[in-house]
Amino acid sequence: MRHFALSAVGRDRPGIVAAVSRILLDRGLNVEDSQMTILCGHFTMMLVVSAADDLDEDALRADLDRVRDELGLESVSLADVEEVGLAAQPSPSHVVTVYGPDHPGIVHAAAAALAERGVNITDLNTRLISEEGEAPLYAMMMEVELPAGLTAEALEDSLADVRREQDVEVSVRPLEQDVL
Repeated sequence: MRHFALSAVGRDRPGIVAAVSRILLDRGLNVEDSQMTILCGHFTMMLVVSAADDLDEDALRADLDRVRDELGLESVSLADVEEVGLAAQPSPSHVVTVYGPDHPGIVHAAAAALAERGVNITDLNTRLISEEGEAPLYAMMMEVELPAGLTAEALEDSLADVRREQDVEVSVRPLEQDVL
């Protein structure tokens, strides 16, 4: 069994998921994991798909290129990835939120501080929130997996430098587990 990472980005419009998933179905691929959303008016999809070892990769790439051109997508990429198995899946336990005036460096400051403490970011979303006549505010939410021995309180205390240097509010709270 082979695994691929597939990503596609294009101006949002109906039919992108249908066209890409049709190709995957026709070529015998299975969508194992995916995330799709709209970012600044562009539909983005990231998928991990599995295929038989004898997959005609050149034909798959040609089909994806055709759909990219037909739908006017900005990019479509396909890359082999190693299967890691379910045991290697992270277990996020907390949510870190960051909120404040928009400026470059917020994502890096928070991500670097978390990496220093061995915290694994398992999901990250950001949004600019703006009201007419006011400066935009930046909101970031990260699902994270804390390493053994690090408490939420200790993590929040250790993010004080990010809070001060980036002029943002930072909070850490337990993740409410939803089952998909």
